[in-house]
Amino acid sequence: MKLHFLGAAQEVTGSCFLVEAGGARFLVDCGMHQGGREVQARNHLPWPFDPADIDFVLLTHAHIDHSGLLPRLVAMGFKGPIVCTRATADLLGVMLLDSAHIQESAWARAQRRKQRGRPVQETPLLYTVRQAEQSLEQLQGVAYGETQQPHPAVRVRFQDAGHILGSASLEIWLSEGARTKKLVVSGDLGQPGRPIVRDPMPIPDADVLLIESTYGNRLHRPMDATVDELVQVVEDTLQRGKGNLIVPAFALGRTQELLLLLTRLVREGRLPRLRVFVDSPMADRVTQLTWKHLDYLDDETRALLSARKAHPEWLELRFTQSVEESMALNRIHSGAIILAASGMCDAGRIQHHLRHHLGHAGSAVALVGYQAEGTLGRRLVDGARQVRVLGEDIRVRARIHTIGGLSAHADQAALLDWCRHFGRPPQQTFVVHGEASTAQGFAALLHERLGWTAEAPQAGRCVRL
Repeated sequence: MKLHFLGAAQEVTGSCFLVEAGGARFLVDCGMHQGGREVQARNHLPWPFDPADIDFVLLTHAHIDHSGLLPRLVAMGFKGPIVCTRATADLLGVMLLDSAHIQESAWARAQRRKQRGRPVQETPLLYTVRQAEQSLEQLQGVAYGETQQPHPAVRVRFQDAGHILGSASLEIWLSEGARTKKLVVSGDLGQPGRPIVRDPMPIPDADVLLIESTYGNRLHRPMDATVDELVQVVEDTLQRGKGNLIVPAFALGRTQELLLLLTRLVREGRLPRLRVFVDSPMADRVTQLTWKHLDYLDDETRALLSARKAHPEWLELRFTQSVEESMALNRIHSGAIILAASGMCDAGRIQHHLRHHLGHAGSAVALVGYQAEGTLGRRLVDGARQVRVLGEDIRVRARIHTIGGLSAHADQAALLDWCRHFGRPPQQTFVVHGEASTAQGFAALLHERLGWTAEAPQAGRCVRL
């Protein structure tokens, strides 16, 4: 039995693990590398395996850093099923097609520049919309808690990871001859007590554990303090009457959470009636899917959705669709909250809003999610006074706020608490999905606090189970 770490090893992107056992070869996740140009270039590198030799893929959730190379895998010969929860399967119909559309659009722009004789950095197309559509045909949606057997040597059960809609931790039983090993993959774990999704499901035992560590080096601000900060940022920006509040928000998860949170604050009288624009057709489709899967949502969210339906006046909410509608938002000079993707500010409509607002002292930008190294969002978090957006150098005059308590990832305390539910220490524990120093530090913390033997493997490493 072997485990290959192909991505999300001492990094927070490109999640991909190859497992070999009992004649089976399968992937857990097949994610895109996201970040600066050098990081993204890794998406074009050949895999250290033949996609045609992969029997199946187990997918933890729909975020692109876990799912974004599935169409490329299929285009290069993978024929097997992609097993995931039913909600994840629905979301991929939005996420992967949007990813392909962005790539096709970027490639077309580069060709137009090339035809005009302008300098172009040649980047091959990762995959097309048609190839993304073909990958969707191989999805196999399953329910939480049901045991599946995609191969005679492999059984798997999906448990709720509490990260986003449909996210899962995986219990995988691997058989080889008379031996059976239980591999548990945490996936991205959510922070307990957060709105929309239920808390992560604890798992009682594992022989081998892969545990994420995105925030394994810090504690999130308490939710009450985070909400207070959000209220202050909204009030301060809108009461000035001189600008708008721009919120880069992932279309999947963060946008829906913010909409629920703003609705709750208006209902409670902590904020006045708000004008909110969601400038993302993808976020619109994801929001509709989220409200469709009521059985995946927690009790508080279902109650708030019911109340919101009875009181639509709480939020003046509008989802923009066309490019013309998006551009028209530039004519709103103050009093609006504009949510747009991408959450790390490196693509999508958010870039147009940042170009329009970053130079205005009356506006504000609220960064409410993880900002990877090399991204525009990370440069803003780090206090850059000048940034380049859509080819234009802009002096940052808008106020930049980092509201870290809204993360969809478990913090250090929540990760440790999830690990404490194991009845005995796993024989092997591998800390993944964290920047190098964070993953190494969390591995040391598992030894210090729980007495476990843990390590943070480097990308490309292969271990025997």
